[in-house]
Amino acid sequence: MTRGRLAPTPTGYLHVGHARTFALAAARASAGTLLYRTEDLDAGRCRPEFADAAIEDLRWLGLQWTEGPDVGGPHAPYVQSQRLPWFRDVWSQLQATGAIYPCDKSRKDVERSLTAPHAEDDAEPIFPPALRAPIGAGREAREPGPTNWRFRVPDGETIAFVDALQGPQAFVAGRDFGDFLVWRKDGFPAYELAVVADDHAMGVTEVVRGSDLLLSTARQLLLYQALGWAAPTWAHAPLIVDAEGKRLAKRTAGLSIRELRQKGKTPEEVLTAPLDQLLD
Repeated sequence: MTRGRLAPTPTGYLHVGHARTFALAAARASAGTLLYRTEDLDAGRCRPEFADAAIEDLRWLGLQWTEGPDVGGPHAPYVQSQRLPWFRDVWSQLQATGAIYPCDKSRKDVERSLTAPHAEDDAEPIFPPALRAPIGAGREAREPGPTNWRFRVPDGETIAFVDALQGPQAFVAGRDFGDFLVWRKDGFPAYELAVVADDHAMGVTEVVRGSDLLLSTARQLLLYQALGWAAPTWAHAPLIVDAEGKRLAKRTAGLSIRELRQKGKTPEEVLTAPLDQLLD
């Protein structure tokens, strides 16, 4: 039985792209269980009013979840900022395997490296092997401390999976992506660790999200492998784009769920109408 999840990040009002992806997630989990989780680990950008608005807007769309806000469930709390002890435990598991290492190199250090290529579909420059810490670095650590930690990818290894919507996918570690952050020096887990840790803890069997996160799936599969956990299946929805093919963002004027509600659009229109019709 499918166990899916809705996992918005409250850095702004949700837009029509989120609405359609979340509706797809709900539909695919209709015969199983759907949980709602707030991913609010970016303390500088996440705001409580956006978290509240997301719940209200998705309820207005008619989406129903069986675990999470206003419902409860066995995995509460469903707010990532309240789950730091669990994330530190997962960091400890990874640290014990030697798969991660402390890294004091900044993004500017990476960008200045002459050997650092850039992934075509990823905004983050690929971390060059020349900047890696030596094997065994950080093995004596008992806590993350005030430094970043990265996962050491197996250079040249192909990470392949079949996506339910996008078909077969394959990425090469060290070419398509490099050593990636799992823990930030501000004391919070990076996205890759947090989402893997919570999807595992909450028993998620299928992850539905936008196709901009296909590359993240390859990284996350390496984390599942290192931790000895079974990975969920994946379904990456096509991104919503405008007439020029430009990706819509949370700040795209006129297309947030909140604005469309105020303009008198119906839930059905938000979920199915052409974008030019929504902007009328």
